This record gives sequence, structure tokens and C-alpha cells, in this order.
Amino acid sequence: MDKFTILVVDDDEEIRNGIEIYLRNEGFHVLKAKDGIEALDFVMTHDIHLILLDIMMPRLDGISATFKIREQKNIPIIMLSAKSEQADKVLGLQVGADDYVTKPFNPLELIARVKSQLRRYVNLGTYNGTRSIDLNGLSLDQAAKTVTIHGEPVKLTPLEYKIVELLMTHAGRVFSIHEIYERVWREPSFNPENTVAVHIRNIREKIEINPKNPKYLKVVWGVGYKMEK
Repeated sequence: MDKFTILVVDDDEEIRNGIEIYLRNEGFHVLKAKDGIEALDFVMTHDIHLILLDIMMPRLDGISATFKIREQKNIPIIMLSAKSEQADKVLGLQVGADDYVTKPFNPLELIARVKSQLRRYVNLGTYNGTRSIDLNGLSLDQAAKTVTIHGEPVKLTPLEYKIVELLMTHAGRVFSIHEIYERVWREPSFNPENTVAVHIRNIREKIEINPKNPKYLKVVWGVGYKMEK
């Protein structure tokens, strides 16, 4: 995995430098930022494959930074949090973080989580050099923001595209209706069932040969929806 670049974001210089040592020992290239503002600059100007992001930071905290990063990128994000920040960890996952590690952390655990997220990033097609994903004929190009089915373009609304992107970049994972709503609409979910169901139905009409017996977008009864690998 030595081809990957990891951005370490923490306002504590000792923590940044310590994590850098562990990562470089594993062959990773490392960039460092002291707050969310610097992190956003790196994300926009460098090819970054994973972010280790502290929650509590000056200028722009980790939650706000995650929200802004997710508007543009699907880079794996592992949040670094203190034990007292339980609510913030949950919020971080809701706005788009992929995992979290509690401080003080075991370096071996941190490296294991980094490698796990990178494997998922590669194996599920989120990162393959062209930022495209193919699931048995259903293809998504994240750079062009387009979806095709066996080469034929699918006309999706922006919200429909975001739902498809969310599910395809996490193929096999089940998302609850509330998770889908909060990640796509970027606001708290109160009664999102009808709203999400309508969009799911519209997507199925566009990507499935038989929407009543879907091949790609599956319902897991009582849990939510997933995209088949």
C-alpha cells in the first residue's frame, strides 16, 4: 500500500508527528495539517487517499471539515476523538466519516484501521485511478457525475445521483432510510420514509429491467437499502 497518500489532521503537533512516523514505517506518503481549513486546502490540491481527522480543532473542526469534504470527495475519513466526544463521533459518522479511533489509541489498531479502509476503498471500486465504479453493468463515474447501465446513460436528478453514488461506493452495506436522508439531504431526518422511498422507486424505474424484482438496488426489510456487489 505504499502508493497511497494519507492526510493527518490534528492541532497537536506531537500527535501529527507521531502518527506520521507510524504511517511512514508502513510505507505510506504522509501530509499534515493543523486544522480543517488546511485540510480542505490539501484535499483540493493533492491526490489524497485517506484522511485521519481530529474532531476538536480551531478555525474549522473535524465535523465541519468532513461535511465540506463530502461535498466534493469520497475519500475515506477516520476520525480521531477523545473518549468524552461520543456524541461528536456519532455525528461525524452521520455526516460522512467512515470510522473513528479513540485517543489515546494503539498504533497497531490505527494502522489496521487505515489499511482496512484503504482495502475497502480499492476493492469496492471507489478508487481505481479513474474514479469509476462498475457493479455488473451498472457504472458510475464520480468525476463526470454520470451513471450508465450497460453503456447506456441514465438520466438521474441530482438527489437520485447522490443516492446511487452513496450506495454504489459502499456496495453491500445496508443503509437505513434515516442514514440515506441525512447523508444525501445533509439535514436531520425526522419523517424521511416517504421522501426516500419515492426517490428509490424512481431510481429503480431508471436502472432496473424489472423494478419489482430489482437486480441492483435491493431492500433489506426492516433495515434499509443496499446496492448489490
